[in-house]
Amino acid sequence: MKIYFHGAAQTVTGSLHLLEINGARLLLECGLFQGRRGETYARNQNFPFQPAEVDAVVLSHAHIDHSGNLPNLVKQGFTGKIFCTPPSRDLTGIMLLDSGHIQEADVMYVNKKRARRGEPPLEPLYTLEDAARVTGMLQAVPYDQPFEPVPGATVRFVDAGHILGSAGVVLDLEEKGLRRRLWFSGDIGRLNLPLLRDPVLPEKVDYLVMETTYGNKPHRDPQQAYDELREALNRTIRRGGKVIIPAFAVGRTQELIYDLNQMIYRREVPPVPVYVDSPLAVSASDIFQRHLDYFDDETRRFVSESRHPALNFRMLNYVRTVEESKLLNNRTDPMIIISASGMAETGRILHHLKNNIENPNNTILIVSWQAPDTLGRRLAERAKTVKIFGETYHLRAEVVTIGGLSAHAGQDFLLKYALASKKQIRQAFLVHGEPPAALALQAKLVDAGLCSVAYPERGDMAELT
Repeated sequence: MKIYFHGAAQTVTGSLHLLEINGARLLLECGLFQGRRGETYARNQNFPFQPAEVDAVVLSHAHIDHSGNLPNLVKQGFTGKIFCTPPSRDLTGIMLLDSGHIQEADVMYVNKKRARRGEPPLEPLYTLEDAARVTGMLQAVPYDQPFEPVPGATVRFVDAGHILGSAGVVLDLEEKGLRRRLWFSGDIGRLNLPLLRDPVLPEKVDYLVMETTYGNKPHRDPQQAYDELREALNRTIRRGGKVIIPAFAVGRTQELIYDLNQMIYRREVPPVPVYVDSPLAVSASDIFQRHLDYFDDETRRFVSESRHPALNFRMLNYVRTVEESKLLNNRTDPMIIISASGMAETGRILHHLKNNIENPNNTILIVSWQAPDTLGRRLAERAKTVKIFGETYHLRAEVVTIGGLSAHAGQDFLLKYALASKKQIRQAFLVHGEPPAALALQAKLVDAGLCSVAYPERGDMAELT
């Protein structure tokens, strides 16, 4: 039994881990890497293994940094099944179609500029048609129902509490009489998040592969993040500006809408219009309503009273067409625009940013972790100028970052998660984290008595003995 760490190794995006057992190959995740443009395309295009030789894929959840390169995997020869939870199946399907559309649209936009400069056109990483092929390969399995994607690997999903349908992956492995339990965390959620149940802690684990996005700091109190959000909104509305929020269409958008619903209902902020400008978020909201059994008890009570906290309130508007989206940029009245993508790399958010970034009355609100070399990271770092669609813009809008809204566990809960099986764990592997975060958590775990904690580099292999 061997595991190779091909992605999200000493970085946060592009989750990709390959397990070899009994001559079969099982891929854990197939996410898009996000970083410097040149490096990003090359890394996503070229797999460090032959896709046709992969027997099956297990997917922890639908976010693009975990699922987004599946169309390319299929395009290059993978023909097996992709296992995930029922909400993840539905969300992944629409997210990949959206991603395929964005890949095509962004390349078309860039190629117009390249043509004017006499430069050759670029090809998209994959197309809408490639993404559509993946949807028929998604195999839904509910939480706690065992299945065998390859011989010798009995797998079960448990609730990860990160987004709707997110899962920790429990793999009971057997090869030549040797039995080991590998626990892959996926992305770990936080306790008492709106909408979702709490994450399930590992038990009886031999090998733990665990995310470390926020391994170097605990999160602030959720109420503090709520207060910071409210203050930023009020400050911007008072000066007549727009609030532009890059947000992941699945998970973060729904949580933001929940908070905005509460603020407007309680009259904590003026009742300005809220626009969700993401076709994907509209589709995701429909899916949320089809999987009510995956929500926590409080949310189900809201739904039973026809007061869904994330999807419906008076000032909320879902933008469904490109024409509606463009009209928002012609308006000057105060409003809140939530648009994808969450790291401001693709999609309609780019148009809202380029049309609003140079107005000091406006606010750009950063509400999630931003990968290095993304536009979102440059905005979070208050770069004086940024490039959008190849054009240079001056950052004159106010930038506000709110870390406490994250759907990832902070250091305190990551420690609790890893130490839940402290007595049995033979080795832990820290992934999905930049060096400052992962190394800080590694030191804490060693101090707490966890005997072996590795931080593998991309391409590293470990034997599960």
